[in-house]
Amino acid sequence: MGIGTSNFVIRWINFLTMLLAIAVIIFGVWMSTHHDSCRRSLTLPVLGLGAVIFLVSIIGFLGALKGNSILLWIYLIMLCIILVAILVFTVLAFIITNNGSGHSVPGLRYKEYQLQDYSSWFLKQLNNTKNWNRLKNCLVKTDDCNNLPKKYKTIKQYKSAKLTAIEAGCCRPPSQCGYPAVNASFYDLSFHPISSDKDCKLYKNSRATKCYNCDSCKAGVAQYMKTEWRVVAIFNIILFVVLSMIYFVGCCARRSAARSHSKA
Repeated sequence: MGIGTSNFVIRWINFLTMLLAIAVIIFGVWMSTHHDSCRRSLTLPVLGLGAVIFLVSIIGFLGALKGNSILLWIYLIMLCIILVAILVFTVLAFIITNNGSGHSVPGLRYKEYQLQDYSSWFLKQLNNTKNWNRLKNCLVKTDDCNNLPKKYKTIKQYKSAKLTAIEAGCCRPPSQCGYPAVNASFYDLSFHPISSDKDCKLYKNSRATKCYNCDSCKAGVAQYMKTEWRVVAIFNIILFVVLSMIYFVGCCARRSAARSHSKA
């Protein structure tokens, strides 16, 4: 492989990584438009990753275009750092999201979640008063709970609904409390709870209260975050494989170019 061929290969490699970076940025933008402001915890990291890959690709492209070996070495070193960072984040994401799967309840089409089932990292984050108050204020402003009466106009529709983890944990009392549902947003709290679970006493029918102070709500948020992290982790695996191939080809081309320079 001659010098011209090597530079041609590296230019194309960096062109591909620029396209890949644009795809990562588009994925981050998609996340930001499909999630409310409360649940965009991974949007900025994804956008940041895309921007860094794009910047590194430009450095590699210019290095190949101008035949600048210093820029090419900077490109390969930075790409290697990105690969290590992606690998570390992905492994940690799978470790953190390994626990918590939900519990089936007879007569319900959805699962209920318990906070103690999740990893210690989730517990630490969600039991932090400052963190939870911020999340709780966001949840109150969203339409997760407020839209339930519009989605399920009859009690029959509501009881046969397949609620999301946040709807199941934050918008209603745990089923073990035994409160009868009057409609999708109101429960008869005159009944004495059949469970000693503290969430039974924390639930209120008020829109501003609901079960936002309950551990079941924190568990619902944990399940949502787990799902979101898993999606990003799987995306990162694909990204890691593609970047590894690009990095390997780039190293071969760079080595060939250096060999050609030394012969010249």
